[in-house]
Amino acid sequence: MQVKKLSPKYWQNRYETNDAIWDAGEITTPLKEYIDQIEDKSIKILIPGCGNGYEFEYLINNGFENSFVVDYAQNPIDNLKKRMPNCNPKQLIVLDFFEHEGSYDLIIEQTFFCALNPELRAKYVQKMLSLLSPKGKLIGLFFQFPLTEVGPPFGGSKEEYLKLFSTNFNIKTLETAYNSIKPREGKELFFIFTKK
Repeated sequence: MQVKKLSPKYWQNRYETNDAIWDAGEITTPLKEYIDQIEDKSIKILIPGCGNGYEFEYLINNGFENSFVVDYAQNPIDNLKKRMPNCNPKQLIVLDFFEHEGSYDLIIEQTFFCALNPELRAKYVQKMLSLLSPKGKLIGLFFQFPLTEVGPPFGGSKEEYLKLFSTNFNIKTLETAYNSIKPREGKELFFIFTKK
């Protein structure tokens, strides 16, 4: 599949022109409900490809102070800084995700995987492995609609995700989300993967 290279400039332009159709304007229900049942607020959390970072904002506002975001584009990080002027700037990282280093107990996936060139999906799996602590979890939402060259967002299927992740991760949950927001009903898979 031939897909154009999605550079920081490409993403910067999408945000500057408000062409971010995946942006729900707030944390979505599946992630909110998952976060609400986490008891240990000291865990180290990463949100890659965070966009406008509503999940990060929710985490910080609910006492998860050891949370971090990384995004390719400056614009969404600037938006976060405006909304959260008291936030530690070291938690807001402008960088190519694949160059980021660290160790996290939880990584939250929200429309980042589907924004990547599909050719990078195997690399994504390996990078997640390297960023997760030994008992770390990767959780979040994958889109489930046919993978085409039109995107981002790019689609995918439960079968593809199982094939990609099952070698290196224990598949705890991978099911159609029952609590998706209206525009995404039936189009999202909620997942919980733990590192093998």
